[in-house]
Formats: sequence, C-alpha cells, structure tokens
Amino acid sequence: MAKHCSHEGAVAGAKAAVVATIATAIPTVASARMLPWGRAHLNHTAQALIISTVAGAAYFIVADKTVLKTARKNSFTNTHQP
Repeated sequence: MAKHCSHEGAVAGAKAAVVATIATAIPTVASARMLPWGRAHLNHTAQALIISTVAGAAYFIVADKTVLKTARKNSFTNTHQP
C-alpha cells in the first residue's frame, strides 16, 4: 500500500513539475529578452535557476499532498473493514 501511495505521488509530482516548467519558462525567457531589466540581470544561469526552482517546488508540494491524500483515503477505508 505504501509503495502505491508513493508511486502515485511521484507520478502526480512529475506531471506538476512539467506543467510548472512550461508555465515558468515562457514568461521567464520572454522577460529576459524583451524587458530592459531582464536583459541586464537575467543571464542563462539565472533563468535556469528560476525555472528549476519552480519545477522542484511544484514536484515536492504536489507529491507530498498526493501521498497524504492517498494515505488519508486508505486509512479511512481500512478502518471500516473487520
């Protein structure tokens, strides 16, 4: 049961990381190319750091919430069985 919960959390976290990467990469790269402040301060390393930080945070937040939700659901369903 624990393996199933952790696998489900990892899959949900990976999906969230992909979505967060795309949602962050587009405005980050666009602002680094179009805005004067972005051109002056956001080099390639800064852009990669912003995008990877958001992707990592999304992965861990969604994975943790999914594991907790699945564990909570399983604990409620297992308490009613003899």
